[in-house]
Amino acid sequence: MLIVEDLMLLLLDDETGTPAAAGTLYYTLGGAVLVELALMGRVEIDGSKVRAVGSDPLPDPLLQDAFDKVAEKPRGAQTLLITIGSGLYEPVIERLLEHGLIRREKKRVLGLFSMNQLPAADAEHEAAVRARIRAVLVDGEQPDTRTAALAALLSASGALPMLRPQLAWSGPVQQRAKELEQGNWGAAAVNTAVARTAAALAVSTAAVAVTVVTVPS
Repeated sequence: MLIVEDLMLLLLDDETGTPAAAGTLYYTLGGAVLVELALMGRVEIDGSKVRAVGSDPLPDPLLQDAFDKVAEKPRGAQTLLITIGSGLYEPVIERLLEHGLIRREKKRVLGLFSMNQLPAADAEHEAAVRARIRAVLVDGEQPDTRTAALAALLSASGALPMLRPQLAWSGPVQQRAKELEQGNWGAAAVNTAVARTAAALAVSTAAVAVTVVTVPS
């Protein structure tokens, strides 16, 4: 599974399928894909622009589509977040449905209105991901790059304290999450350049999230 798939699974309420931090969802999903490309060494930040690296085909069509958008021309990370992220919700949801991790069901509201919900169908995978994140944020374990990226993106989106079911939340947890968001991934990072690029993309996600939340509607 891709980082963006695990991220979406964590964001979805297990009972209703409503995503936490829905107002910044597209930016967060776009950030997850860009971070994954960075960890693969396929994008890098050159000054204030993100540019594509290499030309070999990628093993996943979702990543390939995002890479092709980056390869069109160097652009700012914030522009790419919405360019890539705005088209991700449905395909990522479909992947989670295909994996059997969520299910689609209709529910009547007030006996009149029908609405779709996406409750959890198989909690085992999500529980394992949550356990790794909890071990890093609560117990202080050294993260692998994937777990560091997920925790950084959850922190950047503002969704970490809103997850349902909730992860343990406290001042130290928030501080550790912010450290990961800023790129303090430790020796487990692939290399300094890759970690720096991925962290910069997570920071860009945070910057956009703050703007979206604070700008009056």
